[in-house]
Amino acid sequence: MEQQGQPQNTGGSGGTGLAPNVASLLCYLCTWVTGLIFILIEKDNKDVKFHAWQALFLGIAVFAAYIVIMVIGFIPYVGMIAIVLNLVVWVGFLVVWIMAMVKAYQGQRWVIPVIGPMAEQQANK
Repeated sequence: MEQQGQPQNTGGSGGTGLAPNVASLLCYLCTWVTGLIFILIEKDNKDVKFHAWQALFLGIAVFAAYIVIMVIGFIPYVGMIAIVLNLVVWVGFLVVWIMAMVKAYQGQRWVIPVIGPMAEQQANK
């Protein structure tokens, strides 16, 4: 997970009426739900749009991981692995989620591997 320096667009409150760092933090609050809300209301600030897209992709990725774990749980003799996988995904998500919120509040872009570059691409459209 790489960290990129300072935000690109620090001026103004954007379409949200909030400070950009607060809006960026709030994008992660309920992952895909708040990410989608901020995607719809933020039109100007590319940093807020980046965090909104990254939060959306993070929520979708975690949901997909839980679907896979649930399917694994139904396989005889392998289902016990699902318990461990569930714990690993939950702890991993919690760490990434908190780090993303902290970095967003600090006004930094913290690019999560795989989903971060996709979020940057969407935010720059």
